[in-house]
Amino acid sequence: MLCPLLFLSAFILLAGAQKQTITKSSVLNISSCPITYYGQKYEQLYVNFTRQKIVFCFDHFYNPENKGDCIVGSSPNTMTADFDIIQADSFLDQWIRKKIQTIQNSLRCSVQITTQVRKSMITLALFNFGTEAALSLEAYTIGPVIYTGQVSKVVIDKVEVNNILESYQTDDILDISGCRHSGTVYKPGTVVNSNPQICSSVTCSETATLQTSGCGPLEHCQGNDICMLDTTCTVTGPIIDVHGQINSIQDRCAYSLFSTPSLPDFQVQGNFDDRRRKDVSFLDSVTLRVDGHDIHLEQGGRVQLNDSTLTLNSSSQLVHGVQLSKDQTGVTAKLSLSNLTISVFFDGDTAQIRLEGPAGSSVEGLCGNSSRSLRDLRLSEYSSTSCEMQYSETADSTINCTSVTERCNLLKEAPFSSCNSDIDPEPYITACTDTLCKYPAVDGLNCQFLKAYARACSLHDHTLDGWTSKTGCSSEAFCQDRTCSDHEFCGEKTVGGDTRCFCRAIFASKYQANNSLGDPTVCKQNSASLTLVGCLLEDKGIDYSTLHLKDPTCRGQVDELTHMVTFSFNSSNSCGTEVTANNSYIIYQNTIRSQNYSSDVITRNDQVQINFSCVHSQPNINTATFRIRDWSVAQHITSGAWNYTLTIKAYTDARRTQLVKWNTELQLNQKIWMELKTDGLDGNMVALVSKSCWATNKASPTSTPRHDLILNGCANRADRTVQVQENGLGTSTYFSFNMFRFTVGSADIFLHCQLHLCPKQGNNCIPTCSKAARRYRSASFTYEPEAPAFISVSWTY
Repeated sequence: MLCPLLFLSAFILLAGAQKQTITKSSVLNISSCPITYYGQKYEQLYVNFTRQKIVFCFDHFYNPENKGDCIVGSSPNTMTADFDIIQADSFLDQWIRKKIQTIQNSLRCSVQITTQVRKSMITLALFNFGTEAALSLEAYTIGPVIYTGQVSKVVIDKVEVNNILESYQTDDILDISGCRHSGTVYKPGTVVNSNPQICSSVTCSETATLQTSGCGPLEHCQGNDICMLDTTCTVTGPIIDVHGQINSIQDRCAYSLFSTPSLPDFQVQGNFDDRRRKDVSFLDSVTLRVDGHDIHLEQGGRVQLNDSTLTLNSSSQLVHGVQLSKDQTGVTAKLSLSNLTISVFFDGDTAQIRLEGPAGSSVEGLCGNSSRSLRDLRLSEYSSTSCEMQYSETADSTINCTSVTERCNLLKEAPFSSCNSDIDPEPYITACTDTLCKYPAVDGLNCQFLKAYARACSLHDHTLDGWTSKTGCSSEAFCQDRTCSDHEFCGEKTVGGDTRCFCRAIFASKYQANNSLGDPTVCKQNSASLTLVGCLLEDKGIDYSTLHLKDPTCRGQVDELTHMVTFSFNSSNSCGTEVTANNSYIIYQNTIRSQNYSSDVITRNDQVQINFSCVHSQPNINTATFRIRDWSVAQHITSGAWNYTLTIKAYTDARRTQLVKWNTELQLNQKIWMELKTDGLDGNMVALVSKSCWATNKASPTSTPRHDLILNGCANRADRTVQVQENGLGTSTYFSFNMFRFTVGSADIFLHCQLHLCPKQGNNCIPTCSKAARRYRSASFTYEPEAPAFISVSWTY
């Protein structure tokens, strides 16, 4: 035993050429040779001198009330000590590891402190073996020395050296390696299986490396060493994912919120939209995609399966494997498999998605992997083409961000604080302040984040008694059972007051830019309509039910789905429409006015008067060819607002029952009845007028020779065979004449008619004709039995 001690003494004396003398309490820098003291690595050493002791502590200066990690020894004769850091030596390394066979690593360096206690020289050496460490205590001369090592008030080991002869040397080496976990120190080679009800075990390896096993940060112990995933994602406008990270949506697109590889045919989609501001988006609805079916959770607690609205109550209803229920707080959708449960709660403003399943289950989408870009998670096929456009608006000067922050920080106070250890309130506070510092605290938003946190806590069995009374909030869903259209959202008329449907900011902006309350007039050939936006009328304090056209019985019709109010008139009911015409246009004009409208100089009631009109161009001229033996000719005509078909037929009888066919024999001077009939015109609005008809022996209407049949809407008095049976009365014209042929040129006969559409209201469309007898026939034609019967018809309208 003498030789090893002499070797150690020689090592200390030879290697200690750069000693530092300590004369007072000091903090020593040992970062070049850190010591891992029972599993805790230290780079500083605190030295205290007292009358009774010299103390070396690793974490702070010695305090008898809080001893910490310290080595305590007897007080030296003088308040001095020598400090040195020694590099590793292979011989010393072998000697120590032979002495302490539990050490596995190689020596790297050592920290040595020497002082005199009474007649003894005491040298304390701390050896760095990486994750392991050892302590050496050497004493000269006679006298007892006490060494005690303490870790966090727990005595690890106690070494006592006594009965040392004056000229005799002795030593002791101590393994101070270990591992620490949750306030407990474990010696190397220790394996501890804790209670299986908390699913954890601790292993301190032979080289003092700590290894722990247990449930992950998103998991909880189900018992019997079984860990289960239990995690929640909260979506309002900001998204608080299962890791507590915040993501913010700036546009109005659809995004994948949640999916898991365990259920490849299931996805939760979030649809975002604007409300009072164009630059702030909120969650507007949630869509569950289950095996090709879409279940939509919408505002007001409405649930739709594809395009059908479901009726729900507190009792679960199974729809495509999803349990759906509804109460005063919102709608819950729950999907359960053998070892996996997904529940989605939506109250019209906030969605909370909870996954319970076996350890290792992963979450994808905005609720799971925040590292993916928003573009990757955007669902373009379910988004509008303009949803990505972002807007900027001036800051709301009425918002007091300091007051808002105080409100959001209530989540760190009682009763919310009782849940803080399980549910971190900071993401909810951040989402709350970020939103309410730029968006007014209306429409229940003042409580939305507090309510979301309270519900997340309830999922972990925290009731938070009294939170509603402290915050002035309600646990019930905001705007429950009020359904708004796609361009609306449900909001408060006054703070804390009644609710109604408001126009979304982006939708309303296109009307506000023109100072209008609705869309342009829709004009058709026999009707007109004007549609006003219901939510814009409410913004102006206008009750749509008090509005009417010039005829007070003509009131607006409300679309229950869009809340748009439409006023219209047509040929069956003109609703007081005034019609004017000139050579170029026909004008229909009406007015929407309030029930209490007055033309007096003064009034004490709100007045509404909205004028609207339709202007139709007079029709153009078109030409077609008609063969009597072809039975009939039909032409489709579109001109401005008019869209109709004109059919021309020839008959051999006055009742127009015997149609001229290809094999009908026609004789000169035989009477032919012509019918010009329209389909698609409203006879209450317009009448068809044949202003003139004439015959030529060429296809061109301007060719010669020419014989007139109808002039200015009346039969040509020069041809006594022409008779006009109906003209300007309805949407058809009838006239007759006797067959003839021209005496010069071609034997063909082409018939041309100029037609005119006459608005009936305010006009007499029937031509006024003279009753004078027709005295002569034009000399430019005569009767020839052998003449072929071909007629060409052209008309204008």
